[in-house]
Amino acid sequence: MKVKIGYWAPQERYNPSKLLHYTVMAEKYGFETVMTSDHFHPWQHTNANAAFAWVWVAAAAERTKRMEIGTGVTTPTMRHHPAIVAQAFATLGFLYPGRINLGIGTGEALNEMPLGYPWPPFKERMERLEEAIKIIKVLWSGDFVTFEGKYFKVRKARLYTRPEKPVPLYIAASGPKMAELVGRMADGWISVPTLSSIEQYRDILVPAFEKGAARAGRDPSSIERIVELKVAYDEDFEKAEASCKFWLPNEVPGILSYPISDPRELEELGKRKGVLKSWNIFTDWDECVKIVEEYLKLGFTRIQMHSSSPNEENFIQTFSEKVLPYLKEKYGKK
Repeated sequence: MKVKIGYWAPQERYNPSKLLHYTVMAEKYGFETVMTSDHFHPWQHTNANAAFAWVWVAAAAERTKRMEIGTGVTTPTMRHHPAIVAQAFATLGFLYPGRINLGIGTGEALNEMPLGYPWPPFKERMERLEEAIKIIKVLWSGDFVTFEGKYFKVRKARLYTRPEKPVPLYIAASGPKMAELVGRMADGWISVPTLSSIEQYRDILVPAFEKGAARAGRDPSSIERIVELKVAYDEDFEKAEASCKFWLPNEVPGILSYPISDPRELEELGKRKGVLKSWNIFTDWDECVKIVEEYLKLGFTRIQMHSSSPNEENFIQTFSEKVLPYLKEKYGKK
């Protein structure tokens, strides 16, 4: 499978206009894909944003020409009914053929609780997600759908506007149960491993993923493997590190299980307990090449560069000059 290098567009960090500017620039400089976060509330309160990702996806598709565009990730289980998610992304797929994908996951409390939903345990969130996937896929097939599940009901529903080919469905997974679900039901796996967790990824998650694929009679090599690679570049290491501290709430151990939805509380929690373990901070572009290749060696077929660099335009332009040509020449022709 051909390796693709993409750009990560964080809705939490920048306003939607600035994100569009960076995304258009990224395509101009050779990035092939873009994924964007999908939140109601951001992780941080100070200087944060949280635009509606689906509207932004359409705007980004209008302003770019070739980029594949998707969410990382949408939660089709509480504030978004899976049938509405299916309709929205079928419409996007119709308008921008071959360029739209849907990334989904079990979600975060900060997105669901502000709308009055409780924050259920992981077991329920995963059950909800599996039901949602079934509904989305069958609606994309064009049939009339009646579904009576534990959490969702659909009665004689049909999507009348659909793309010629179904939109690729990607699932975010950081534990073995979700990795197994990816193998059974997804077109791609969205992962956020750190260099310190490579052993867990290789020894626990990949076998679970392959087990799921085997259960469904699928070839695991046909399933795209995507990594959100968190990086920050500046000639001044401390400046690059300081820029990453915006994301400290997201770095709190076990944060997805916390029933906290107020970004002000998350910000304070991040200051107390957050550790920048997910961020690869560098001052030399050779170090960036080394970091990316670590993940390519693990079998990832798409690298989504999530930059928290102090100067984002400089990151996009310099990465395209110092790193991208080498990666495309060595890995982009398979």
